[in-house]
Amino acid sequence: MTPDASLPAPSLQGLVANRDDENALCKALEQAFDYRGDITITTASGAEITGYLFDRRIGATLADSSLRVLTPANDDPITISYSDIASVAFSGKDAAHGKSFDTWIKKYVQKKLAGEEASIYSETSG
Repeated sequence: MTPDASLPAPSLQGLVANRDDENALCKALEQAFDYRGDITITTASGAEITGYLFDRRIGATLADSSLRVLTPANDDPITISYSDIASVAFSGKDAAHGKSFDTWIKKYVQKKLAGEEASIYSETSG
């Protein structure tokens, strides 16, 4: 059976990758950069950091690579070295999954024409 190209790819929400498979962890961190929801990083010390991954620096080694996360609790981004990451979980809903820019524009224009408030910011999930 051939996958239907018109259907969106499955959501990454719920996926967890850990240090047991370093290649899978690195791949998941790269996917997390394009994910439009929160992720949860568990560090080697067991700390959990949940937020939005907005930046990463890829170096020659894990110790030379890092990412930056915006969290609800901090005004400043948190920088985490790849070498300190035990696991990454796609914990939040991906606001962009299954949606297209054309659909967003259509809804935005409909709201504006109806005199409703229309914003460039995402709607909150319930």
